[in-house]
Amino acid sequence: MLVRSVMNPSVKFLLVLIISIEIACKASLVTNLIVIIFCLFYLLIKKISLKDLILLIFVPLIGAFVVFATLYWFSSTPDHYSAWVLSSRIYVYVLSIACVAHTTTSEELARSLEQNLHLPSKFSYGVLAALNIIPHMKMSVKQIRTAAMMRDVYLNFWSPMLYFKAILAAISSAENLAQGMESHGYVEGAKRSVIVQIPISKKDWLIFGLLLLLFNLCLFFL
Repeated sequence: MLVRSVMNPSVKFLLVLIISIEIACKASLVTNLIVIIFCLFYLLIKKISLKDLILLIFVPLIGAFVVFATLYWFSSTPDHYSAWVLSSRIYVYVLSIACVAHTTTSEELARSLEQNLHLPSKFSYGVLAALNIIPHMKMSVKQIRTAAMMRDVYLNFWSPMLYFKAILAAISSAENLAQGMESHGYVEGAKRSVIVQIPISKKDWLIFGLLLLLFNLCLFFL
């Protein structure tokens, strides 16, 4: 079975990682704004929901405002440019990661990291197991709170008893998951066949190189 998207998940991950590192090392407000506009345009093309788009714009606003206020209003030597650069970086990080998350499922990314970047299979399967068990843990917490309320005991989200019972449920789920993986033939370190192939094509590297080149031209010459 072959899975293809606009760009290989591992290549997208590497592109965002390199851009994030370069943005952190060199200050360029113009480049930050270009990346932000590009990410918003890309998300709109990929038909992101209005609710998710609003969250991506307004949730990071709190952190961006705090950074701007700290460097501009509450600094002994106010620096208008640095305040805008550092606050805009928050949006660069959030929106660039959103571009990867919106177009790549957790399963695709985990499989791609295993096949393309040669990460250990126990890492990719562990990530998938952790992500898939989250809904069951949420249900377990609801059941714990409901059972406590039936005994006229209300467990708040900061209640130690709630977390203790949740940890016990997680340990039980982990044991069941380990048994399930072993029963399906999973052996750590053993060579496994690939059911879902996520290859890297020349087109992926071409898009990667072109976007990285354009980004660096903006970063160092604008």
